[in-house]
Amino acid sequence: MKIDVCQAVFLLSEGDVVAIPTETVYGLAASIHSPKAIQKIFDLKKRPPKNPLIVHLASKDEIFDYISSAPPYLEELMNAFWPGPLTLIAHTIPGKIPEQVSAGLPTAAFRFPQHPLARSILNMTGALVIPSANLSGKPSSTAYEHIEEDFGKDFPVVDGGKCSEGLESTILIYKEERWWIARLGALSPTELATVLPYEPAYAKQTAANPLCPGQMYKHYSPKAELILTNSFSEASLIIGFQDRSYPSKAEVWYWGRSDDPRGVAQALYSLLRELDRQKKPVAWIDSHFSKEGLWQTIHERIQKAASKN
Repeated sequence: MKIDVCQAVFLLSEGDVVAIPTETVYGLAASIHSPKAIQKIFDLKKRPPKNPLIVHLASKDEIFDYISSAPPYLEELMNAFWPGPLTLIAHTIPGKIPEQVSAGLPTAAFRFPQHPLARSILNMTGALVIPSANLSGKPSSTAYEHIEEDFGKDFPVVDGGKCSEGLESTILIYKEERWWIARLGALSPTELATVLPYEPAYAKQTAANPLCPGQMYKHYSPKAELILTNSFSEASLIIGFQDRSYPSKAEVWYWGRSDDPRGVAQALYSLLRELDRQKKPVAWIDSHFSKEGLWQTIHERIQKAASKN
């Protein structure tokens, strides 16, 4: 059910949950001051309570209302990439972030999004918690239709069109005297190194108690079996590149060109969802591409989508 910004603000003020667009993926929004609405997010998504949520801010400086200290380069990262697809984890002032949101951790994750509709809503509501608008484990929603698939046609959604990034935000955490990537995302390590005096490494974690969203291994997964390969002799359905040739007997779905990672990122989740919409049992994914920059995030996402764990 499509709603406008004013209707979204009203529902949020009443302790309800609405889906709103960001530049990365659509999210389920709830007021940070509404325990009922926050719990509804966990219930709707079937999300484990130990999986923390990201706090979305109405302005850059609002983060200082919540954090107890500013790690080195925090403000430089904020100034360079906010508003935008970067989430920063920092230690918080005791009692400022609900335990529902932080999963009981002394830290919380913060983002200042770029999408104009998200910004308009945040300007009227103040801080919101906004995890991705999908059932836990499924591909994230990058269009209005995806939310209808997961939550029904009566669920309130602010329609902002297709998400421009198509991948979740990159999450950074400061520990051991440097910033680490806690979740790969729309900003690459190379881009982050234009601000930091080093390229942050990916601190891959599959712990039972994650520090941020996306660290549980099985994630972004369609029901279809995914085979990551560069050999297609047995393939019946291939997800591949427009500038490559594949066996003529196979059905081919194109996700972009092999020199355009941003285009591939924008198409990824829609294609994974289309597999289930068409009840395709298996798909072979062309995984012969660079593992640098944004390609690293794409490779990590399809690995998780293909995981049976």
